[in-house]
Amino acid sequence: MTLIKSKNKIVGILVALCIGLSGMAIAAVVPSQHASELKNRFRIDHMVDSLTLIIQRKYGSGPVVIVLPDGSKWFASRHPEHVQWVEGLSGDIVTIEKPLPGPWQLLGRVVPGSTIEKVSKLDITVEPFPQPLFQGERLKVTAQLLGDEQRIRMPGLDYLVEWTAKFISEHQVGEENFATGNIVVGSYKDNGEGLDERPDDGLFTGRINLTQAWGTYDLLVNARNNIFSRDFHQTFVLSPIPIIVDVIEPEDPLKERWKLLVKVNDEAVKLDETHLDFELVGPAGLQLPVTINGLEATESELLLPTVTDFGSYRIKGVAATTTLNGREILLTMPERFFNLIKPPEPPPTAEELAAIAAKKEAIAEKKAKDDAVFWIILVNSGLLVFGILSLLIWRKRRNLKEALAATQLRLDEEKAKQKDIGPALDEIDLTMPEDPHL
Repeated sequence: MTLIKSKNKIVGILVALCIGLSGMAIAAVVPSQHASELKNRFRIDHMVDSLTLIIQRKYGSGPVVIVLPDGSKWFASRHPEHVQWVEGLSGDIVTIEKPLPGPWQLLGRVVPGSTIEKVSKLDITVEPFPQPLFQGERLKVTAQLLGDEQRIRMPGLDYLVEWTAKFISEHQVGEENFATGNIVVGSYKDNGEGLDERPDDGLFTGRINLTQAWGTYDLLVNARNNIFSRDFHQTFVLSPIPIIVDVIEPEDPLKERWKLLVKVNDEAVKLDETHLDFELVGPAGLQLPVTINGLEATESELLLPTVTDFGSYRIKGVAATTTLNGREILLTMPERFFNLIKPPEPPPTAEELAAIAAKKEAIAEKKAKDDAVFWIILVNSGLLVFGILSLLIWRKRRNLKEALAATQLRLDEEKAKQKDIGPALDEIDLTMPEDPHL
């Protein structure tokens, strides 16, 4: 009876299809516990109240189709309300309440050689933050999705589960984060990028932004999708950065070199194991390394390279050190800036002012002369052009008048000629002579 009750508490079956033909060798002999789970088939007994299927498909393929013992089918786009389904690029997660007992089957491009593992629950484990933890620290922490306290590995699982990390201020009086609210500071990824060592190995690596106000926080890590949600809480203290760098301006920036003042909190980190690696970035593409290996005092001054170009300069870099409890850390240092400004020129003397005035007067006089010459030339040119145009018009009109006069003279002459010919024609006797024979 106790055994039956314990079986009734089973809340999940994990279909972990994590062993592909291309990734690992497949055992030649099928284990007895998997003998009934070949060809994407598995059996659910009558004592299972709830199950979760995590199905690995070929990358880019469509969601699987689930065939029930009675022959009916469920799809990612069509299934009962008591079924929750999350689909990704290379897998599906399906939660079923009170599944129908009997043989089930998956239809789809499931990775060949996969097996089906049966688990009782899904959970997460998150690596806690170390202490002390400092502002600007590069932190590598991991988290895992567990099935029956075993890490789940599956390609594409990174797309099926969303991890979020938040800082929630404890509002301790006197701390820098007293007025800070809830801050989303990063996420956990299993994609082989950044600090994550290998993709799809089931180890989700945190990308946490620690450039926050120092003080006491509650860390909230949430892993969720449409099917489940799991939280992890940890109270921790984000300590002030143990290394402070300031820029010292020289009395005469044009002749003396700028300096860095480095202050190290030797009650937090080991002084002799503190190393600084900076870069000085300036105008015209200037990039110069600035390095300090092993400090001897809690306050040190470092000469920067000589700068001569006027403009803005930026100092950026990291500090590698070791905490007093032996933890080696890498800090991203806040950037520092300074400007090399061209000094103002001294006021001119009376002689220089007189010379400047004389020069301005000469320039003005020359400009006035140039303007006068310009206008004289312009007016004369205008008069010349006007005269030429007037002459051409006068000559054209004279020629036209002469042509009209000549034409009129020819007409008058023709009229005179016609007048002289007229009477002569009138005197001609046009009568016929008389015939003497008549």
